[in-house]
Amino acid sequence: MNRPFIAGLASLLLFAPVHVAARDVVSSKSVGMALARDLAEAAVLACREQGWQVSAVVVNRAGDMQALLRDDLASRYTMQIAREKAEAVILSGVASSDFRRNRDDIRMEMNHVNGILVLEGGLPIRAAGVLIGALGVSGAPGGHNDERCARAALDKLQERLEFAE
Repeated sequence: MNRPFIAGLASLLLFAPVHVAARDVVSSKSVGMALARDLAEAAVLACREQGWQVSAVVVNRAGDMQALLRDDLASRYTMQIAREKAEAVILSGVASSDFRRNRDDIRMEMNHVNGILVLEGGLPIRAAGVLIGALGVSGAPGGHNDERCARAALDKLQERLEFAE
């Protein structure tokens, strides 16, 4: 074979477009502003009905805050705690209570990770089985009650989640 042919073949192989298995553009779904606002409000109102002053935070699937509501007399610290519960859900993909129960072996270490609190009161927000965000609640007497309020909010808006596009 002659050298120009080999050089041409080598350059064709080196500079030809390469197709890889990974996609160049990835689409994802995330909780929208209106749904985030409505979930936060529903959680705060569910707790208020029980006489509890709380904060509720909704984060999107990337962990960015979409909505925050603090009831009139809720401590200012409840805002941070609610957000960090929601962040634990984004990290784990499960309710913060499940994460706490399933990974008790690393719970104390995880609580030292900036922005994460492994406490009860955070729930995943799913649309058609896909994680689109998380709802965290703080301020009720006990994390199990925070989670009750978050669950009430998700149950109230379940139809919107089921039919989300």
